[in-house]
Amino acid sequence: MHTVHGSRRGVLYVYDGKMMGGNSAFAFIGTYQESDRGEVSVEISTLRHNEDPNFQPLFKSDKVTLALKGRQQGEQYFFEGGATQLPGVVFNSVMTPISEEAAPPVVAAGKGGISNGLYSIHIRMLDGIDGGNTGVMVLHDGKIRGGDAFFDYVGAYTSANGRWKGELVNHEHTPSQGERPVFGGYEVGIGFSGSYKARLRKRLRWPASAAFVLAPS
Repeated sequence: MHTVHGSRRGVLYVYDGKMMGGNSAFAFIGTYQESDRGEVSVEISTLRHNEDPNFQPLFKSDKVTLALKGRQQGEQYFFEGGATQLPGVVFNSVMTPISEEAAPPVVAAGKGGISNGLYSIHIRMLDGIDGGNTGVMVLHDGKIRGGDAFFDYVGAYTSANGRWKGELVNHEHTPSQGERPVFGGYEVGIGFSGSYKARLRKRLRWPASAAFVLAPS
């Protein structure tokens, strides 16, 4: 996403008229409609999920709602629009599909599995290694899709009775521009296991979907 004030990147999960995603500090939540003429109308809002002051918003406000219109050109989607909170400022963005070929197979969820939804993810390296990252992760019927401004994650999980496990592949979709990448810029497979609390589960049900990188046009 690009304006005269600068640019930002992130990932989006697109499904059944809805859009969810984000980057290391902000979540993106919105909807879209496609007309018979192929024009796509988008309304999407930002919401801070990481309070680290090193991540500043593109504008003074953490919450901005964008109205965008655009079309598909080849595999990409190009958009232009604005925000009611910022009259006169033009936003341009391009969505590029993320390959899902590396994603592991999905296994049916067990009883009482973790709920579908958009989650904030915080990665911390162990064994004395100084490193970590934050981003967003969408859980959808055994699929994992997520990422941040430079990386995307595709994976799969199983969950039941407060326990879950899975695997994902971390891929650099945009050069990290001198910032220290978590895994040295390499594509890395990660296995994990852990627990979850039912009271923290989010309930959102979706059908088929696709993942995209959202970047300046």
